[in-house]
Amino acid sequence: MPAGYAYDGYVSDMAALIARSGAAEVDWIGTSMGGLIGLFLAASHNTPIRRLVLNDVGPVIGADFIRFLKTYVGTDPRFATLEEAERFFRFAHAGFGALTDPQWAALTRESVRPVETGGFRLAYDPALAVPLQALPEQDVDLWAVWDAARVPTLVLRGAESPLLDRDMLARMAERPGVTVAEVPGCGHAPALMDPAQIALVRDWLMSVSV
Repeated sequence: MPAGYAYDGYVSDMAALIARSGAAEVDWIGTSMGGLIGLFLAASHNTPIRRLVLNDVGPVIGADFIRFLKTYVGTDPRFATLEEAERFFRFAHAGFGALTDPQWAALTRESVRPVETGGFRLAYDPALAVPLQALPEQDVDLWAVWDAARVPTLVLRGAESPLLDRDMLARMAERPGVTVAEVPGCGHAPALMDPAQIALVRDWLMSVSV
């Protein structure tokens, strides 16, 4: 059901998944929507989140970005070949940064599914755009959620991000226990496939005791 594609449902599902895994605590690395789901979990009572990594997302989702999302989330393009699909991903996700040819190819393979009549389509349900399209085109303010999340947090920002600006990043850095870093050559959002980006996250996780 399209109504299930909402943050309360995502957060509930992830809380249930963590509980069923038997893990008392987890470290959460989330990009964009995945980061916001982690933020909601971290702000919850008796949170299972031990350490939180937010990849290019913060407590404000601007109206301009919401309008941008509405232009493509929910579309259902078809591709005759994997090569055609890869060209689409290289254009649509240029903000991921300078990935290698094998990385783009792997990302493409994992992001499409074959169509019975031939070719490929995106591996997602276009109906997830239904709640998004219903959102008013105004800023979404989640600073209260951010203030309630008191776990050690690393915030990554793509240096050319249209979502997480430097002023917001600086304000986030004012909270104790928060580390911020800017990733050069990326917009929204760093793909976390580059060795230097992976090392940034790994080294922070290993350096923060809880």
